[in-house]
Formats: sequence, C-alpha cells, structure tokens
Amino acid sequence: MSGGSAGRAEEFRKRRERQNECVHRMGTQVTKRFFNLDGQAYKAGAIDELHKELMGLVASAVLRCDDCISYHVLRGVEVGASREQIVEALDIALIVGGSIVIPHLRRAYELLDEVCGGATPGSAEAASPA
Repeated sequence: MSGGSAGRAEEFRKRRERQNECVHRMGTQVTKRFFNLDGQAYKAGAIDELHKELMGLVASAVLRCDDCISYHVLRGVEVGASREQIVEALDIALIVGGSIVIPHLRRAYELLDEVCGGATPGSAEAASPA
C-alpha cells in the first residue's frame, strides 16, 4: 500500500473500530449477538475466508452499502484476493444489482486502486500498451 492508500484504509479501520466500540458499549444483547454471528459467518469453514469476503462484497455492492463495500475490499485484500478476483466479484454485483450499483462500483474501484496500486483490469490505462 502506498502512503495515501494506507492512510485512507487506516482511517476507515480506525473509524469503524471507534464506531464498533460505541455499538458494543451501548448495544443490547440482541445487537451484541448479531455482531458475534456476523463475525462467525465470515470465518473459514466449508467455504474459505477469501470466497466469503468476495460473496460479502457482492452482497454489499448490490445492497449499496459503501462502508460494507470498503470493509470487504480491504478484508478481501487482507485474506489474499487478487485485484482481478475483486473486480470480477464487482462485475457480478453490477449484473445482479444493475446500473444503480455504478456509483458504489466507482468508489470500490477507487479504493481498490489505492490499496493495490496500478490500473484496475479492464480500465483504459490497463488496456493501453506500456
């Protein structure tokens, strides 16, 4: 990660952690159980973490949750997803969700580009010869 992307990713993580602490402090037993269930669902089982993160990314994009998209892009990279795998997952989200997903796709691609560096596959920059 370059300095700028590390800053953006780190800012997202710190904000999310701070907000989660607030939820855990103020949330009810139901809230805490849901958070625990969510965490358990993404652990490796019959499906590995990488593929669960990609599924989470698709669902998040279709549901148009920017925080969720950012989380799953970053987690996907952390668990070993290639840029190409994330881009293909986002293609599926676009097909399932339709054109309303496009603004969220833009932000996901921007974050992915910052985190992974370089041109995103399929972009004009990636297609042009070196």
